[in-house]
Amino acid sequence: MIRILAAAALAASVFAAPVLAADKPVTIRAVGTWGNLSNYFKHEGPFFNEMLSEASGGSIIGEIKPQTELGLKGFEIMRLVKNGVFDFAFGLPGYVAQETAAFDGADLATLTQDIDTQRQVAEAYFPTLETLFADVYNAKLMMLYPFPSQTLWCKDEVTGIEDLNGKKIRTYSATLGDFVEAVGGTSVTVAFAEVIPALEKGVVDCGITGTMSAYTAKWNQVANYAYTLRVGWGLAFGAINMDKWNAMSPEQQALMSKEITALNERMWAETATEDEVAISCITGGECAIGEKGSMTLVTPSEADLAALKPIGQQVLDKWAERCGKECVDNWNSSVGTVLGLIATVE
Repeated sequence: MIRILAAAALAASVFAAPVLAADKPVTIRAVGTWGNLSNYFKHEGPFFNEMLSEASGGSIIGEIKPQTELGLKGFEIMRLVKNGVFDFAFGLPGYVAQETAAFDGADLATLTQDIDTQRQVAEAYFPTLETLFADVYNAKLMMLYPFPSQTLWCKDEVTGIEDLNGKKIRTYSATLGDFVEAVGGTSVTVAFAEVIPALEKGVVDCGITGTMSAYTAKWNQVANYAYTLRVGWGLAFGAINMDKWNAMSPEQQALMSKEITALNERMWAETATEDEVAISCITGGECAIGEKGSMTLVTPSEADLAALKPIGQQVLDKWAERCGKECVDNWNSSVGTVLGLIATVE
């Protein structure tokens, strides 16, 4: 409660009162993801601080700050949206999965190796997440979008999946922890901002994050090997407080839905290209967006990719144990049909 009250006070101080440009404008106070990463400064920030007001002629005023600027932890954000401290939030389902493991179902580690399949998975699981956000957080799910693919960044030499055995690996979700355990490693939860010192001090040997996130955050300052085995997509959500949504006029709801859909398309399209750009930059290749890194690129071998099938089944079965039979049956009839996989639980 103290953190909620503090967040409310902070929100009041950092969101300036807007100039009203319409008879009954709606102001939507939003929380973004990480302010130093491209998803925020290229998409989330401009959408709420500029585009939404322009598209609505001032009928909807958006205001957004990244969670990093607000000093919030990922698991706190949707609780604050539920309590009405904020109206809208971007975030990762992995950070809300402590409420119920079902939130992880659209981004289980290693199960999806290409972005087109990941989009099919997201669309198949959207109705499930839509219901979960409504029931758990009194929120309307508006969008699902990916960060660039989640891969491994290691300080010492890694030549393939077998070299992960015995390593301490930074993770940020239970399903990534299941992957690390399946390959014989030790899962260590470390906040994104603390990964570089954790690698320097040997708290972890490797870290998992997105390709562009690793480049932007300069993980190449301490990590030497970029092992591009895809272990996830960092699938993210955008959700609005249901009371706020219901207070909007039908015209405002329609416009908001239209603009969010367009934003979602832009983010999927850009993510499809960011892997190649980020990996080239961080490993010393062509780089038009900043300084080149000097990490050694390690691509997964055919043996590595073959090993993912039993590993993925272990990840799936571990998640199924946490989620329960009803959850698993739903997953099998939605995502399972897309991937051709079956989760089982006793």
